[in-house]
Amino acid sequence: MNITLATESGSTAQTIALVIEDSAPARDMIVRYLHQFGFHVLTASNGEEAIEQISRYKPNIIILDVVLPDRNGFAICRDLKAAAETTNIPIVLCSIKTSHADRFWGLKQGADAYLSKPVAEEDLLHAVRNCLGWKYVKSE
Repeated sequence: MNITLATESGSTAQTIALVIEDSAPARDMIVRYLHQFGFHVLTASNGEEAIEQISRYKPNIIILDVVLPDRNGFAICRDLKAAAETTNIPIVLCSIKTSHADRFWGLKQGADAYLSKPVAEEDLLHAVRNCLGWKYVKSE
């Protein structure tokens, strides 16, 4: 299955996902899932790399870990949602922090979805589909 972005002219472009995760095993798992969904996947292991990737490639969706070595994902999410250039990029937070307070705080920072780690493939697909909405079409 591929998920592609339908442009106003009717043409399509491959959907770009950015995975921001410092744990290589968790990052590799999420990347594998997204590749199976047909995404072109970029990765970053910290906030600084993430900002560089976002500026350069303008991803269609961001999968963001909450606990990173240089900045926390809540702050990154808040900053991205506050900036005009990135405010409309859907953000899925993923974390080992699973309390109701953590979920509430993540959504309050502007996240479009909040998933618990380890992330299940089905949960990620559901969150991505919901976040991308009707602007995207599925093709086999």
